[in-house]
Amino acid sequence: MRAILDRIDRSAVAILPLLARLIFAGVLLRYFWASAATKLDGIFTPSLGAYAQIFPRQMEAAGYDVSQFGALHWVVVMAGTYAEFILPALIVLGLLTRLAALGMCGFIVVQSLTDVVGHGADATTVGAWFDRASDALILDQRAFWVFLMITLMGLGAGALSVDRLIRSRLGAGYSPERAA
Repeated sequence: MRAILDRIDRSAVAILPLLARLIFAGVLLRYFWASAATKLDGIFTPSLGAYAQIFPRQMEAAGYDVSQFGALHWVVVMAGTYAEFILPALIVLGLLTRLAALGMCGFIVVQSLTDVVGHGADATTVGAWFDRASDALILDQRAFWVFLMITLMGLGAGALSVDRLIRSRLGAGYSPERAA
């Protein structure tokens, strides 16, 4: 019986990272890329909507006049926007997966706090745990998003990944997953 359970454990550890990346690609990749695309008017030109999404209260206070924002605001908007493109791509490719998943966890937390504090998400949108409803956008859905990221942080990208390919090419002593 112990041998069967050990085999199940090894199989789960082998398949879970690939499954997590597949679910991420199928459910969230286009969500994040579409969100990022709304934030750009040019390669280095954030849209008005980018500032409104990321700094909602400050935009309202500034009368939606972006010229009242400084270089730090521009850096934050551009970093957040490109994070929405780059981090999901790294996860799907399985490149620097642990680091990308950690970055996505941080991104999801900041996104959620911005929705609650900046945009004033209502109680229905925020939701509550241990209730009978499982459809709240923030506490319910994003808990599953973070769970996917924690799975990837803990297990890495798995066998079918660029991380694994790099490790096999450079020798068993180096692991980009461990470096991340």
